[in-house]
This record gives sequence, structure tokens and C-alpha cells, in this order.
Amino acid sequence: MENAAPTTDWADRTADLLEAVRTRAPLVQCITNTVVQNVTANVLLALGASAAMVDVPTEAGPFAGVADGLLVNTGTPHAEPLAASLEAAAAAAVAGTPWVLDPVAVGSLPVRTALARDLLALRPTVLRGNASEVLAVLGASAGGRGVDSTVGTEDARDAAVAAVRADTVAAVAVSGAVDLLVAPDGAVRVANGTELLTRITGGGCALGAVVAAFAAVAPGRPLDAAVAATAVHTIAAELAARDAGGPGTFQPLFLDRLASLTPEDVVREARITADTAAAAGTTGTTGGAAS
Repeated sequence: MENAAPTTDWADRTADLLEAVRTRAPLVQCITNTVVQNVTANVLLALGASAAMVDVPTEAGPFAGVADGLLVNTGTPHAEPLAASLEAAAAAAVAGTPWVLDPVAVGSLPVRTALARDLLALRPTVLRGNASEVLAVLGASAGGRGVDSTVGTEDARDAAVAAVRADTVAAVAVSGAVDLLVAPDGAVRVANGTELLTRITGGGCALGAVVAAFAAVAPGRPLDAAVAATAVHTIAAELAARDAGGPGTFQPLFLDRLASLTPEDVVREARITADTAAAAGTTGTTGGAAS
């Protein structure tokens, strides 16, 4: 890989931010799809954060102003959550609340695509999705196959770099077999994880809430938050997979591992590499599979 930096610094930063989440227990407002609400809340609680599913218009905006972080997920854009999403994102922008946009299944579906682009105009702290979703919301492709990506993480790299350089978004987190995190000062790859995350409901959607929790304890450091959230989420999943017999046993083991994960586990298990070439918009060499 070009310009690969040692992993220890990023692993140490991640371990420190995990402790910060556990100490501060940030309150994350989640406007997310109905399929994953319970999973998302449980993941935040296991991590040490708190969840509030405040997705009603006239309540969503004021709550975003007092929450520590906000997730907006476009998975089921019915009328009320759609209005609440825009209201909350606008309020978060005014209040300085860090917020994450997860553009689920954006591209081929018109309602959520229009919503995601309206939300992007409000400049999320982190844009998080699979490669097809990220490319679609940035206007660089038509999207994937529903919630599944049809391209790899590295295919979204140039569009992500262009978006952060244009200040469209502070950081971009692209999920895949190797996760790609991009900010104006470079790109970072996290190689932890397990295929079992793609075989349970909410494995990716809950990560958006985890990113929001880490952004709440890392103000002004969106790349640190995205890297730490991704590493903690995928390390816990990887450790859970070692004892799981399949998706059914994996999900509760994943929650247990999130709850018991220590900073020492993070430093020992993290596989994180940095690529400073992304700051200049050049093309890297590491490939990533779609999730």
C-alpha cells in the first residue's frame, strides 16, 4: 500500500476514544429505519452510550439541539421521519451537534435519494454507507442493488476525497471488507470485521449510530471519530465471530463483546493503516470488497 503508516497511533487513539465514550455516555438521537431501531439502541447501550429514537416532527429539531450526537438513516423514509430528518439535521447544524448521514439504498429509489441529497446539503459531520450508497449520494453513480453494494470501497475513494476537499462533508466512512475512512488530511483503512455482520439485521445501520457516539466525544475530529467507531464495531464483531455458530448466536455475542471490549483489546486487535496520499486526491492501491 502507498504511504502506509504504522497502526499503533490510530489504535491508541481508538482506545482513548472508547474510554471517553464509556465515561461520558453520549446521548445519540437516532432517526433510523424501523427494521433496525431495536438493534441500534442495543448496540449503543452495549457500547456505553444512550439512545433516543426521537423521530417526530416538531420534537426532532429541538432534541437535536440538546443531544450529544445525531444519526439520520434513510432506510424507511415515511412522511413523518422524512420531515423529522430534515428538521433534526438543520437544528444540529445550528447547534453544532455532530451528526451522521447514512444514505441507505440511495440511488435507484427516488424518495430516499432526494432526501439524502437534501440532507447532504446540510453538511453532515460524517457520511457513512457502503460504496454504492456513498457514490450515489455524491452524484457519482446510480447506486447499488437495494442495500447491497455492487462496487468496492476503493471505487468510492476519489469521490470521497473530492467531497471532503470541497467541504461538502467533514469525513466519509465507506463500509466494506476493508473499511475506508476519508477526511481532508488523509485516508485510513480498517481491516477488522466479519462476514457475519452482513448476515444480521442492522449490522451496518447500527454502525452509523456508533459513529455519532464517537463524534460526540471527539469534537472537531471527525476522522478520529469515524476510525475509532469503525474499529471498535468491527473488532467486537470479529471477536464475537470466533465463538459464534452462525448469525443466530453471533448477534448476542456481538453485544456482549461490545460491552466487554477493553482498550487493551483494541490495541491488540486493531488492523488500521493510514494513507496520507488521499489528502492530495491521488489514487491508492488497496482494494476493498463490497458489503
